[in-house]
Amino acid sequence: MKKVFGKSRLQNEVPLHYCPGCTHGIVHRLIGEVLEEMNADKNVVGVFPVGCSVFGYNYYNADGVQAAHGRAPAVATGVKRVAPKSLVFTYQGDGDLASIGMAETVHAATRGENITIVFINNGIYGMTGGQMAPTTMLGDKASTCPMGRDPKTHGHPIKVSEMLATLTGPAYIERTACDTVAGVLKTKKALKKAFEYQQAELGFSMIEILATCPTGFHMRPSDAQKDMKRAMDFYPVGVYKDIKGGK
Repeated sequence: MKKVFGKSRLQNEVPLHYCPGCTHGIVHRLIGEVLEEMNADKNVVGVFPVGCSVFGYNYYNADGVQAAHGRAPAVATGVKRVAPKSLVFTYQGDGDLASIGMAETVHAATRGENITIVFINNGIYGMTGGQMAPTTMLGDKASTCPMGRDPKTHGHPIKVSEMLATLTGPAYIERTACDTVAGVLKTKKALKKAFEYQQAELGFSMIEILATCPTGFHMRPSDAQKDMKRAMDFYPVGVYKDIKGGK
């Protein structure tokens, strides 16, 4: 029988630890496919911090570094400066990147560090107990806002792509969503473009990917997938900055 689909060379056979219905696994596959298609799978370093992505280095046939919570952009900066010919990416959730790691993210972006950040925005702290994240939408319930996020008490959600796009340093920023087949294909295209920009030494790039967390929001996977439409209304997908053409 002819094989029509399989894992990329970059991915190994270690089972993923993610919950059913979580879209982390889809993004892992896309990263592997993109780097293989670019013939870059032998020259890549991934940086994985604390959170749901903590074991990310186990899933790739590539070099991986674990960073302290929120420090992935700083670690990636060091790796890139030591090994400038390597493709270096971080893989971070919203609790990691937009909370404890916000300073590292903003300063890496404004310096125009030639790294790629893969930012998974599922609107909640998925691994540590379902606490409210900086990106939790208004009205959404979490363990630290059981009555729903109230802007008077908890502040407003942070729109990271829009914020970073105001800086001079970034070369490319786009938000996508893994809600449909079309969304997955657009996410793959965006990831490839981000890695190509790094390869061309154009500077900092970030792909924000809207994702599901059925466990954190106590939903069935199918309901979490449908609920992503609401997230896309609040966090519109699209290109927020592109120095080669576009915003």
